[in-house]
Amino acid sequence: MKMVQLGNTEIPSIALGTWSWGNGINGGNTVFGNDLNEKDLKPVFDAAMDAGFNLWDTAAVYGMGASETILGSFIKDRKDVLISTKFTPRPDQSDDAPEEFLNNSLNRLGIDYVDIYWIHSPQDVKRWTEKLIPLMKSGKVKYAGVSNHNLEEIKLAQSILEEAGFPLSAVQNHYSLLYRSSEEAGIIDYCNNNRILFFPYMVLEQGALTGKYSAQNPFKTGTRRGDAFNVEVLAKLEGLMKELSKIAGKYNVEPSEIAIAWAIAKGSVPIIGVTKPYHIKSAISAADIALSEQEIIDLETAAKATGVEVKAAWEKNMK
Repeated sequence: MKMVQLGNTEIPSIALGTWSWGNGINGGNTVFGNDLNEKDLKPVFDAAMDAGFNLWDTAAVYGMGASETILGSFIKDRKDVLISTKFTPRPDQSDDAPEEFLNNSLNRLGIDYVDIYWIHSPQDVKRWTEKLIPLMKSGKVKYAGVSNHNLEEIKLAQSILEEAGFPLSAVQNHYSLLYRSSEEAGIIDYCNNNRILFFPYMVLEQGALTGKYSAQNPFKTGTRRGDAFNVEVLAKLEGLMKELSKIAGKYNVEPSEIAIAWAIAKGSVPIIGVTKPYHIKSAISAADIALSEQEIIDLETAAKATGVEVKAAWEKNMK
């Protein structure tokens, strides 16, 4: 498998997301319409680790601790796992909140430090970025990252960390064939030019770009993805799905694997949500695909023709 450098650490070219692991507020049942527990997910974890995918992305707010708790039960006593988790700031929190969140995350995960710790949103960038510094000095955080930040906010966070002698190592934003705001705003180029790894989430738009769902086979209603990708929106994606399927046929893979390979080709480390063992097989295939320049152009042309750009409720324009 192709490896990527994050500071002094080698990581896989694809990270695995656990947003849909466990239930509760912001959990798998409310966002994705599923109901997954340790028994369902342990085979997924084992298959991933056997394949070399050992970077796991979670957050304290995913199921309000449920995702971290499940992941923690799997990684107990293992030394070959890399963990990425997040602090989600709110205006009413005390200055101690990042450390308190991190300590709670470490307890749920059963570990002493995290490899990547993210400021999950750009509320009061100066205030919250500064709170990463003592956590890095203590050794509880190895690499600092920011998520859902625009270019100006990324540069501000970077300058705050560098003044204290630490780099900004990673940026995590929503990015897919249907939502390229981070690219259009110059964020990906900036990251590539400043040794910052760009981690896109929702590369498959929560399943809308897998080929599994369509206007004839829609998502479950009453969920985040069911509302964002309703029957009307799914119908608009037919042209893009045909292009994904056509290119997938050339490589003898699934459409989802082409969408993932596209994100890798753009110089990013995509975070792919995994809930079934076959998702790991898809990641293995996607990591080995090298799309041609023309295939990338064809995919982006088809995506633009859909007229669909689904910005999540928590996001702002990156421009």
